[in-house]
Amino acid sequence: MASIHHTTMTPTKLELLTGWLPKQSWYVGDAGAPELVKAGGFRLDDPEGAVGIEFMVVVDAAAQDPVAYLVPMGYRGAALEGVPGEALIGTSEHGVLGTRWIYDGVHDPVVRGQLRALLRGEAMPQHQNRSDTPDPTVTVHETGPGDGFEVQVNRVLRPAETAQASSGCLVAGWTWPNGTAARGVFAAVAPR
Repeated sequence: MASIHHTTMTPTKLELLTGWLPKQSWYVGDAGAPELVKAGGFRLDDPEGAVGIEFMVVVDAAAQDPVAYLVPMGYRGAALEGVPGEALIGTSEHGVLGTRWIYDGVHDPVVRGQLRALLRGEAMPQHQNRSDTPDPTVTVHETGPGDGFEVQVNRVLRPAETAQASSGCLVAGWTWPNGTAARGVFAAVAPR
C-alpha cells in the first residue's frame, strides 16, 4: 500500500490546480482566478508502487454558488510520454520524493487502469490522508469482471441521491465550504 508523506510540495497541488483548472473545457467558473479549497477525495494504490494516485475534490469558493470539481491525479517521478500537453497539471518539488510530474488522471494509463480495477471490485479505495487505511466512505457498485466498458469521470460534481445508484458507479463524498457534507457519483461506466 502507498505511503502518505506528510511533507511540503512547492508549488502546492492547490496552487497548480488554480492555474490549470480554468483552462479546462469543463470548467464552469467565470474568467477570474478560482478560489480553491480541498474538499474531499480518496487514493488508489499502484500495484507497481511507481505512481501516486489521488482523486481530489476541490471546491471553487469564489463563485456565488460554490462548484465542486473532481480531479484525478497521477504523481510520477518522470515525465509521461505520449500524452497531450494539457494532461500535465504541473511539476512540484516534493519534500521527500523530489520533483513530481502531476498529470490529469484521465490521461494517465495507471490511474485509468486502477479506476477500472476499482469498478470491477479488484482495488480498494484508500483514505486520502492516511497511509495503509481503507476508505469505507467510497461506495463502488461493481461492474463485475471484464474490460468491456468505458469509464466516464464526472468532473463537475453535483450532490445526488445515491441510494439508487446503478451498477458500475463510484460514489463518494466531499464537504462544501460551509461544512455541509455532500455525496455524488464520481464516475460511471458505459458499454464500449
